[in-house]
Amino acid sequence: MNPQILALLTAAAWGIGGYFEKKGLNLGGLSPQMGITIRTAVALVVLGVVSFPQWKSLPQAGTKSILMMVIGGGIVAGSIGMLCYYAAISSAPLTKVMPIAFTTPLFGALMGILLGGEPLTWKVGLGTLLTVAGIVVLTI
Repeated sequence: MNPQILALLTAAAWGIGGYFEKKGLNLGGLSPQMGITIRTAVALVVLGVVSFPQWKSLPQAGTKSILMMVIGGGIVAGSIGMLCYYAAISSAPLTKVMPIAFTTPLFGALMGILLGGEPLTWKVGLGTLLTVAGIVVLTI
Protein backbone atom coordinates (compact mmCIF):
# COMPACT_ATOMS: atom_id res chain seq x y z
CA MET A 1 0.00 0.00 0.00
CA ASN A 2 1.08 3.58 -0.67
CA PRO A 3 3.22 4.94 2.23
CA GLN A 4 1.34 8.26 2.26
CA ILE A 5 -2.01 6.45 2.58
CA LEU A 6 -0.58 4.36 5.42
CA ALA A 7 0.66 7.53 7.13
CA LEU A 8 -2.78 9.13 6.76
CA LEU A 9 -4.43 6.01 8.21
CA THR A 10 -1.93 6.18 11.08
CA ALA A 11 -2.88 9.77 11.82
CA ALA A 12 -6.59 8.93 11.66
CA ALA A 13 -6.19 5.90 13.95
CA TRP A 14 -4.17 7.88 16.50
CA GLY A 15 -6.55 10.84 16.41
CA ILE A 16 -9.68 8.69 16.73
CA GLY A 17 -7.97 6.49 19.30
CA GLY A 18 -7.03 9.57 21.33
CA TYR A 19 -10.68 10.53 21.59
CA PHE A 20 -11.68 7.11 22.94
CA GLU A 21 -8.66 6.94 25.24
CA LYS A 22 -9.54 10.31 26.80
CA LYS A 23 -13.17 9.25 27.22
CA GLY A 24 -12.09 5.96 28.81
CA LEU A 25 -9.73 7.65 31.25
CA ASN A 26 -12.31 10.21 32.30
CA LEU A 27 -15.33 7.88 32.46
CA GLY A 28 -13.48 5.31 34.53
CA GLY A 29 -11.47 7.72 36.64
CA LEU A 30 -8.38 5.78 35.51
CA SER A 31 -4.86 7.04 36.00
CA PRO A 32 -2.72 7.62 32.91
CA GLN A 33 -0.56 4.68 34.00
CA MET A 34 -3.54 2.33 34.10
CA GLY A 35 -4.77 3.61 30.75
CA ILE A 36 -1.46 2.96 29.03
CA THR A 37 -1.25 -0.47 30.65
CA ILE A 38 -4.67 -1.44 29.24
CA ARG A 39 -3.72 -0.05 25.83
CA THR A 40 -0.40 -1.88 25.79
CA ALA A 41 -1.88 -5.20 26.95
CA VAL A 42 -4.48 -5.16 24.16
CA ALA A 43 -1.88 -4.07 21.58
CA LEU A 44 0.47 -6.86 22.71
CA VAL A 45 -2.17 -9.52 22.09
CA VAL A 46 -3.25 -8.11 18.70
CA LEU A 47 0.30 -7.52 17.49
CA GLY A 48 1.50 -10.87 18.81
CA VAL A 49 -1.10 -12.63 16.66
CA VAL A 50 -0.54 -10.45 13.58
CA SER A 51 3.26 -10.78 13.75
CA PHE A 52 3.34 -14.51 14.46
CA PRO A 53 4.54 -15.46 10.94
CA GLN A 54 7.53 -13.10 11.31
CA TRP A 55 8.73 -14.34 14.71
CA LYS A 56 11.32 -16.57 13.02
CA SER A 57 13.16 -13.46 11.77
CA LEU A 58 13.91 -12.28 15.32
CA PRO A 59 17.14 -14.27 15.89
CA GLN A 60 18.70 -13.01 12.64
CA ALA A 61 17.92 -9.36 13.45
CA GLY A 62 20.93 -9.08 15.73
CA THR A 63 21.44 -7.63 19.19
CA LYS A 64 22.05 -4.04 18.07
CA SER A 65 18.83 -3.96 16.04
CA ILE A 66 16.77 -5.32 18.91
CA LEU A 67 18.45 -2.92 21.37
CA MET A 68 17.49 0.03 19.13
CA MET A 69 13.87 -1.21 19.08
CA VAL A 70 13.84 -1.63 22.86
CA ILE A 71 15.29 1.83 23.51
CA GLY A 72 13.37 3.72 20.81
CA GLY A 73 10.07 1.89 20.74
CA GLY A 74 9.83 0.31 24.15
CA ILE A 75 11.37 2.89 26.46
CA VAL A 76 11.30 6.29 24.72
CA ALA A 77 8.16 6.15 22.54
CA GLY A 78 6.22 3.27 24.05
CA SER A 79 6.70 4.07 27.73
CA ILE A 80 7.87 7.64 28.34
CA GLY A 81 6.04 9.12 25.35
CA MET A 82 2.78 7.29 26.02
CA LEU A 83 2.81 8.03 29.75
CA CYS A 84 3.27 11.75 29.00
CA TYR A 85 0.54 11.61 26.34
CA TYR A 86 -1.94 9.91 28.66
CA ALA A 87 -1.19 12.36 31.46
CA ALA A 88 -1.80 15.22 29.02
CA ILE A 89 -5.09 13.91 27.59
CA SER A 90 -6.42 13.06 31.03
CA SER A 91 -6.15 16.67 32.16
CA ALA A 92 -6.49 18.89 29.08
CA PRO A 93 -8.74 19.22 26.01
CA LEU A 94 -7.79 17.11 23.00
CA THR A 95 -7.81 20.26 20.88
CA LYS A 96 -4.89 21.56 22.93
CA VAL A 97 -3.00 18.29 23.42
CA MET A 98 -3.18 16.60 20.01
CA PRO A 99 -1.54 19.34 17.90
CA ILE A 100 1.42 19.41 20.25
CA ALA A 101 1.62 15.67 20.95
CA PHE A 102 1.60 14.78 17.29
CA THR A 103 4.46 16.98 16.16
CA THR A 104 6.28 13.81 15.24
CA PRO A 105 7.14 15.13 11.76
CA LEU A 106 9.09 17.96 13.37
CA PHE A 107 11.07 15.70 15.69
CA GLY A 108 11.45 12.99 13.04
CA ALA A 109 12.88 15.49 10.58
CA LEU A 110 15.27 16.88 13.20
CA MET A 111 16.51 13.41 14.15
CA GLY A 112 16.94 12.48 10.49
CA ILE A 113 18.96 15.63 9.80
CA LEU A 114 21.01 15.77 13.00
CA LEU A 115 21.70 12.06 13.53
CA GLY A 116 20.67 10.28 10.34
CA GLY A 117 22.67 12.31 7.85
CA GLU A 118 19.59 13.31 5.86
CA PRO A 119 19.81 16.58 3.91
CA LEU A 120 18.12 19.77 5.09
CA THR A 121 16.28 20.85 1.95
CA TRP A 122 14.15 23.94 1.52
CA LYS A 123 11.05 21.69 1.55
CA VAL A 124 12.01 20.18 4.89
CA GLY A 125 12.79 23.63 6.30
CA LEU A 126 9.52 25.11 5.05
CA GLY A 127 7.52 22.10 6.23
CA THR A 128 9.10 22.35 9.67
CA LEU A 129 8.25 26.05 9.92
CA LEU A 130 4.67 25.42 8.76
CA THR A 131 4.32 22.61 11.32
CA VAL A 132 5.43 24.89 14.13
CA ALA A 133 3.15 27.67 12.87
CA GLY A 134 0.21 25.27 12.79
CA ILE A 135 0.88 24.14 16.34
CA VAL A 136 1.01 27.74 17.54
CA VAL A 137 -2.27 28.60 15.77
CA LEU A 138 -4.07 25.52 17.13
CA THR A 139 -2.91 25.91 20.72
CA ILE A 140 -3.28 29.66 21.41
